[in-house]
Amino acid sequence: MEPIPESLWVIRQQQERGDTNLSVWLRRISRQIERIVPECVGFSLGSFVDGITYTLVSTSLDVAALDAVQYLDGGPCVKAVHEGETIENINDALSEDEWQLYARSSAARGIASSLTLPLITRDGTVIGTVNLYAGTPDAFRGREERLARAIGASAVDAVANSDLTFRTRLTAQKGPQIFEDQYDIDIAIGILAQQRGIDVALARERLRRAARQAGVTEGEAARAVRAGLPDGADEE
Repeated sequence: MEPIPESLWVIRQQQERGDTNLSVWLRRISRQIERIVPECVGFSLGSFVDGITYTLVSTSLDVAALDAVQYLDGGPCVKAVHEGETIENINDALSEDEWQLYARSSAARGIASSLTLPLITRDGTVIGTVNLYAGTPDAFRGREERLARAIGASAVDAVANSDLTFRTRLTAQKGPQIFEDQYDIDIAIGILAQQRGIDVALARERLRRAARQAGVTEGEAARAVRAGLPDGADEE
């Protein structure tokens, strides 16, 4: 499996800055997943650390068909997002027959099953999720434990067929913008901390609050901070 263009762009940016760990991990995990589940045609890592989703797909997958996938009304989670509802127990929602019927009826071409595994640290902190996608209905059945061990995830909280539309790929396409926003935000926070004589945590909160009050994104607020400096001043 290979990264989609947007994920590849982010990975290369990280490598240019000396961070090769993620690239190595994704490649290694990709090979292990394919050995355990040969029918697997794609997987996504949703990182709660940097807020970016990384997606790799098999060359056998009809990527053009996936580009046409749209969010559809009717699913429990989609309905909750649209109407501002909160799902207290996501496992209960995803196990309903209604959700299973919805998921299968709206499945993306080439995707017949999916498996979601949370990434949890030893102290119990959830740092991300891994979503796996296969071209056959029962590709992951009975393999959850092996996959969880290979990925370093929890099989106890595994959820089957919650994303047959491969929505995580659409999220991954936003990776470059999220990456660039975070770069601007980090620089703006440093500028604010230095100019105001405050610590980084307070500078981050002030930037966040300013963005919220102005009705703009944090990335836009950060770029406004940078734009207020003389050329090159934020690169010293």
